[in-house]
Amino acid sequence: MALSDHLRELRARIIRATLVLVIAFFVALYFYEDLYQLILRPYEEARKNLPSGTRSEPVLNGVTAGLTFQLKLCGLAALVGSSPYWLYQIWAFIVPGLHPNERKWSRIFAAIAGPLFFAGVAVGYYVLPKAITVLIGFTPADVTNLVEFTQFFSFISRMLLIFGIAFEIPLFVIMLNLAGVVSGRALGRYRPWIIIGTFVFAAVGTPSTDPFSMLFLAIPMLVLFLVAEVIARLVDRARGRGRDSTDQWADDEVSPL
Repeated sequence: MALSDHLRELRARIIRATLVLVIAFFVALYFYEDLYQLILRPYEEARKNLPSGTRSEPVLNGVTAGLTFQLKLCGLAALVGSSPYWLYQIWAFIVPGLHPNERKWSRIFAAIAGPLFFAGVAVGYYVLPKAITVLIGFTPADVTNLVEFTQFFSFISRMLLIFGIAFEIPLFVIMLNLAGVVSGRALGRYRPWIIIGTFVFAAVGTPSTDPFSMLFLAIPMLVLFLVAEVIARLVDRARGRGRDSTDQWADDEVSPL
């Protein structure tokens, strides 16, 4: 195709994705109360478990704060809800330029990446009440903690995004292995440092100070890393069996002979 044809195709796909996103936004406005309760539930569960004497209330500051919060919530819901369609539009635009082997691997990764991300989001949503309880629990006695709900929504969005991206990291490790950048043996050699780095990432990524939130993020990541290492070793072994006897050394490597 000529460059102008590619640009016209890109424009058409952007228009279609935008229309679906706008429709999803109006659908989210219709279900605003349900979405609001979904966001409010972790806070309500956390407030029930607060220490005695600790008080907390949700607030909105400003005349337009309610409208701004509603637009942000429905916009995020529309973006997530319509993600299969606009991700498909990106995929359909890119895939004609890939080789058949690349198309096969990209389909596999696309099928795995989505469920992994949503699994991370689900774990993050499960951890949220405990994290909120710990953070609000630092409020001094006889002081009411007023939770500004727009900031609270940003806090929840960041938490869920961190958990979702964290579950994708082992998948990128496998991609690097398939690209020949990282070997399974190297992953095994640096496994202790990977474990330490995972716990450091989990401690920084979860804003609460309790160890449970960190463990809920670190343990699934470590399991996925171990699975990624096993897959990388299997891929390296399969590639080694398919090589010629002289292809096991790099061109500039000295032969043992």
